[in-house]
Amino acid sequence: MKIICISDTHNKHEDLILPDGDCIVHAGDFTEAGTKKETTNFLEWYSSTPYKHKILIAGNHDFYLQKKSSKLEQFIPSNIHYLEDTGVSIEDINFWGSPYTPGDNSWAFTKDRGRPISQHWSKIPATTNILITHTPPFGTLDEVDNKSMIGCKNLKMRLSKLNISHHIFGHVHNDYGKVKREKTTYVNSSSVDQSHRIINHPISFIYR
Repeated sequence: MKIICISDTHNKHEDLILPDGDCIVHAGDFTEAGTKKETTNFLEWYSSTPYKHKILIAGNHDFYLQKKSSKLEQFIPSNIHYLEDTGVSIEDINFWGSPYTPGDNSWAFTKDRGRPISQHWSKIPATTNILITHTPPFGTLDEVDNKSMIGCKNLKMRLSKLNISHHIFGHVHNDYGKVKREKTTYVNSSSVDQSHRIINHPISFIYR
């Protein structure tokens, strides 16, 4: 299966040049202000993309999905797999997605570091092949302009106990790229840079 990875499109999704593939994954922050209008516009576009499988998680800008979390089936198109501490198995590949990032309540889907956010990471099943989160794990493609790393240490600890093949995320716009460390390939698929310019190409990989 050829998987196409994008993230942090911030309302600029229509400017993307999408490659051919079988499955597209968006790792959150598809809106900027998190409004209903932005959300609806994105979902219509995402639903129409030419992929057999479409997987989506939210990010810290996507307030409307947080607000409507109990009524998602009413407006998310049926051909989109929306994951919120949930998983889906497609062609014997187990995907798991979670939107949470470390932070305060001024953003969507944020939790304090330590036990509050670890409660979400503990839900990741041991059978997961491909993990999708909005936040990076600490120390991997999570470096911001001042060279500090803002990824989640609790997520890193959880990953050390799992056998994840690929971990897809975004959130940190200026550390886009792909790197393999030991058993896991990490993908920061942020589509925009720190100035919110669409300059990062979708990242693809083949999962066999």
